Amino acid sequence: MTDTADLGAAIEALRSGRMVVYPTETLYALGARALSAAAVASVAGVKGRDASSPIAVIASDIAMAEGLLLAPPLAARRLMSLFWPGPLTLVLPARPSLPPELTAEGAIGVRVSAHPIARALAAAVGEPLTATSANPAGASPPDRLEDAQAYFGTGVSAYVDGGILAGGAPSTVVSIGADAVHVVRSGAVPIEAIRDALGSMPITLPEHD
Repeated sequence: MTDTADLGAAIEALRSGRMVVYPTETLYALGARALSAAAVASVAGVKGRDASSPIAVIASDIAMAEGLLLAPPLAARRLMSLFWPGPLTLVLPARPSLPPELTAEGAIGVRVSAHPIARALAAAVGEPLTATSANPAGASPPDRLEDAQAYFGTGVSAYVDGGILAGGAPSTVVSIGADAVHVVRSGAVPIEAIRDALGSMPITLPEHD
């Protein structure tokens, strides 16, 4: 875990619109204030991310997440109550004022992380943080802080040490419409758990599953 001074430096950097690397329950993430267009653009530039690939975000709690959204469906609210905090990213209709790098076809991917440092940072800053993995596009996502440091060096203002993380499967990504659910990416939350939570609601799977 990190100490208070490390968190303080990260919070100061985020409030100033700069980037940090921080731990989640799966891997290290590259974070910036998600409501700052300039900060989000910096993340996309450092990542070398394709403009067609939206950047997901982490919120401190359900209320903060809902502040990004347009009327989440009942199915989304059920999944939030059952699996948040946790490694489940929900893709839902987004408010139109968000930075364009966060959305695709009017939707945003958001979750409440199970890692206390991730939630604490978002809570301290008062807005969601970008949650893209802390690696350049095409490189391996890091489960150790030193790997992220090797990728970005001084291009990132603060690195928050959470030790060696669980790694393995990323968050499960689920897109929810008015009457159907699509699993965009299989991950740490089993698909069967999603099925059990939603009962008879139709669920489609990624083509490779």
